[in-house]
Amino acid sequence: MDVDTRLLRSFAAVAQHGNLTRAAERIFVSQPALTKQIRQLEALVGVPLFTRSRGGMALTEAGLALAERVPGLLDTWDGARREARAAADRAERVLRVGFLGSGADEATPRIVAEFGRRRPGWRVRMRQASWADPSAGLADGEVAVALVLLPFPGQERWQVRVLFTEPRWIALPQAHRLADREEIAFAELWDDPFVAAPAESGGWRDFWLGTDEREGAPVRVGAVTELPDDWLSAIANGDGVALAPASAARFYARPGVVYRPLTGVSPCQVGVAWPPSGDADPAVRDFVHSCAALFSGGGQPA
Repeated sequence: MDVDTRLLRSFAAVAQHGNLTRAAERIFVSQPALTKQIRQLEALVGVPLFTRSRGGMALTEAGLALAERVPGLLDTWDGARREARAAADRAERVLRVGFLGSGADEATPRIVAEFGRRRPGWRVRMRQASWADPSAGLADGEVAVALVLLPFPGQERWQVRVLFTEPRWIALPQAHRLADREEIAFAELWDDPFVAAPAESGGWRDFWLGTDEREGAPVRVGAVTELPDDWLSAIANGDGVALAPASAARFYARPGVVYRPLTGVSPCQVGVAWPPSGDADPAVRDFVHSCAALFSGGGQPA
């Protein structure tokens, strides 16, 4: 019997959290998809792994036995996969770097250039991730290091270095009632529909909806998007407004969309993140040092 490691990851997440919603956020999948995966695994194993109740998901005796073995199996597989990819990348002199949005903004090409200076003959292969995966490819092992928007769910699993801080602004349809304002209070937008990231992005989605800064006011979701082009289209079409890093006004200018500074919301941060195993990888270390070399204390490019 062959078992997809995805099913084991889903099982491990539910076993750890005892709750489908929290587990789904942890591994960046939707709750219905997670429920389906648990049922698939139970069908493969042939016994129930959880007892379901209003209080959550409790492991059965069979589930407890499996839960003891799964973390080690996954760690072994993840380590083997990362080592294989790292060996292939070393042979090709390639470093795979994930990023969200505009990465580290204008500093991104300077970081890549500094990495090239430190490691002559190496290339950086950039991979843009969808907003369904705030880890920018780290979670599924697709990249060795990533430029990420902080905070993101599960970031305690990774080594993270903050590079800079920038304000959160609001992106509005050009015809919006507040589009002519020079500055807008966040509270004035609480009744507006918002363009949101997929539900599986969990707390990252909540951060970009300003959930914790609404004083209990509910969020209205007008559209859900995963990629910048779809996000811009939804805003331009009037499906909703959206929080965005201030740099989006430079990198994602589009007819029909305007950006305005906000009051009443905290800033966001851009950081570089990598797996703990990356501390032993000279290429990953050089990329992190290349990032650090361009930013100083207050997070401004050097």
